[in-house]
Amino acid sequence: MIVGLAFQVADDVLDVVGDAATLGKTPGKDAKAGKMTYPAAVGLERSRARARELASRAVRLAESLGGPALPLLVALPTFVTDRSK
Repeated sequence: MIVGLAFQVADDVLDVVGDAATLGKTPGKDAKAGKMTYPAAVGLERSRARARELASRAVRLAESLGGPALPLLVALPTFVTDRSK
């Protein structure tokens, strides 16, 4: 759930700052459609910070669980917040 929210916040940010060639879709569609997004509600920088905070929280939770899937569980939150498309 934490990773999903981090993904959505990062996706909202990409819709504001991304370009069509990189994203593979038209940026700015959320704003044009009047959708409520994290950047619209709290601003771009606070949205970026929130995505990083959620990813860090997910990593800490994964590390507390341990186990053989730990490398994937630690890499996934970083991937979803650092992606460019």
